[in-house]
Amino acid sequence: MSTANLLLPLAAEQKSAEVTDWAARIGWVVGLLLFIAFVYWLMRQGWKWRGSLQSDLPELPGVPETPGVAKLSMSGRYHGSTTAGQWLDRIVAHGLGARSRVELTLTDAGLEVVRPGANDFFIPADRLREARLDKGIAGKVLAEGGLLIVTWQHGDGLIDSGFRSDHSAEHTAWVEAINLTNQFTTTEGPAR
Repeated sequence: MSTANLLLPLAAEQKSAEVTDWAARIGWVVGLLLFIAFVYWLMRQGWKWRGSLQSDLPELPGVPETPGVAKLSMSGRYHGSTTAGQWLDRIVAHGLGARSRVELTLTDAGLEVVRPGANDFFIPADRLREARLDKGIAGKVLAEGGLLIVTWQHGDGLIDSGFRSDHSAEHTAWVEAINLTNQFTTTEGPAR
């Protein structure tokens, strides 16, 4: 008799052990689900707490009725806003913390940020401070130069907002155009 013929009856006789303690298993599953729900609740409370700490942030400017002719436009993703220079200090007030799709339009009047499913806002040209390429913002890290970071003044502070174009080759043109706009408004308009 071959070895395969000897193992065949043994394989047929093997089967899984019966689960005998259903109550303990169900208890563990329910306990795990409650733990996961508790962690999500804590995260939500932390988000709300951060929003209440930032409640002194003024309302975001709305889009003017006549923003002007578009110099540049881009579709991509909005990754969040932080306190300028503090890439992990996320701003959540007024919906600035919600990641979303975005349509950016740069005009002579400023930068129009349209976010489907989130709050749209407008950055007037005299509030734009600079644009640069970077690798991370608000917990989102990409390859070097993968994010377009726009620094702008809102109220008494500076804010960095991070965007990523669907076509990352567009980022350089945006940096040049925003920095040129900033240079024009600081020499001809209000100073920084």
